[in-house]
Amino acid sequence: MRDENSGKRMATETRVRVDRDVRREAILDAAQDVFMEVGFAAASMSTIAARVGGSKGTLYNYFKSKEELFEAYVRRHCAWQQEAIMAEFLTPGEDIRTVLLKLGRNLLRVVLSEVGLRNFILVISEAHRAPEIGRAFYEAGPATGAERMAEGIAQATADGRLRPCEPIKAAHQFIGLCQNRMLKACLCNAMQTPTAEEIEAEVAAAVESFMAAFGPVTAEIRETRTLARG
Repeated sequence: MRDENSGKRMATETRVRVDRDVRREAILDAAQDVFMEVGFAAASMSTIAARVGGSKGTLYNYFKSKEELFEAYVRRHCAWQQEAIMAEFLTPGEDIRTVLLKLGRNLLRVVLSEVGLRNFILVISEAHRAPEIGRAFYEAGPATGAERMAEGIAQATADGRLRPCEPIKAAHQFIGLCQNRMLKACLCNAMQTPTAEEIEAEVAAAVESFMAAFGPVTAEIRETRTLARG
């Protein structure tokens, strides 16, 4: 009988956790809509609660403040972006140019999407008022993305697909090569959302520059360097 009661308690606890997770996700979904529509300052817990279909008190059972709710929304958004960008990157042994092209395409599609840009603008607009929000975004987004890419670069240097380098610095440089020009232009409303062809051309140029700096040293390159040294 004890085993049966124990099983019932475990089933009940599991159901409570699942129900709580579902409710939390519903709150974050509603919060995302409200933050995107009116910004952080104009958003209220009452409005978010109304979107969820519950009371403001229910929100405070999950999040102590609007700031805590916003940070949770930011971290979830960054996690989604990471999966979309990095899903195909850590592929042992695959041709490194192919890997980088896939990574670059994913990066620009996500970062330069309407949702990606609006989220970036929203976070930056709050970062000076609430530095912890800016740090949360940077740590969960750009910093984590670069760290995950550095893992792949370390693998590629170990098996000779890239020359020895500091993986984290190389990762940041590749990300900058891919997104720097178009991200600035889009944030300044100086260009529309780039087409697939424009993204392909931008990423291809970034990969060529990256490989010129970090590609494996071939016999041809060694010969050229020897001749240059005289």
